[in-house]
Amino acid sequence: MKKLFLISTLLLFGFTNAQSIKYGVTGSVHNGSIAGIHGVSKSQFGGSVGAFADFSLVPNDIYDSAWLYFTPQLEVSTMSEKGDWNEDEVDYQKYNNIYIGVPLYIKYFLKNHGYKGDLYFMAGPKFEFLVSEKQEEGDAVHQAVVAGRDPKLFGLGQKADSFGYGVSIKVGAKIDEKLDVFIRFDRGLSKVYPDYRDATYNRFLAVGVSYYLGETN
Repeated sequence: MKKLFLISTLLLFGFTNAQSIKYGVTGSVHNGSIAGIHGVSKSQFGGSVGAFADFSLVPNDIYDSAWLYFTPQLEVSTMSEKGDWNEDEVDYQKYNNIYIGVPLYIKYFLKNHGYKGDLYFMAGPKFEFLVSEKQEEGDAVHQAVVAGRDPKLFGLGQKADSFGYGVSIKVGAKIDEKLDVFIRFDRGLSKVYPDYRDATYNRFLAVGVSYYLGETN
């Protein structure tokens, strides 16, 4: 309940302070991994799709001149990696998680002669909720036991937490009035596997596009 209350409060802040609202859809392709676990891990490609809204936070007397926005986003994203607990580079374990994510950005456009420019920066917290977890570890646990090793020390047999949080950063550019392109970096701050001995977190680097569907005033 506390998590939902916090997110709702931030969204309400955006609604009550917005001068105008733009909205659209967004998607990206990323390369990421779950850091700190599964022995020698290899990053995997994934993606995200979602919807967003730009709530202007400054007066917008001149059309499309607002340069500061609150931009919440709702998305579905994947996070995958391959692990190799004994580093033999023969049998890899596969981990695939699907999340519903809620990044809450502040978007700042660089100014050009007092007007909003085409380049922008975005940063803010991100909350994510695990909706699917798939592990393909084969007989890795058995192999570890036979070798006299504790499987838990290598992150085998661990379950991911249902809730996580972190930070997300974007650098983007307007192509035209409808289309943006961006580079995005996400870094988790909470433990993906809460029962594992070391800190584990999601991370990825992405490229993507955002397409504006409409605007209200």
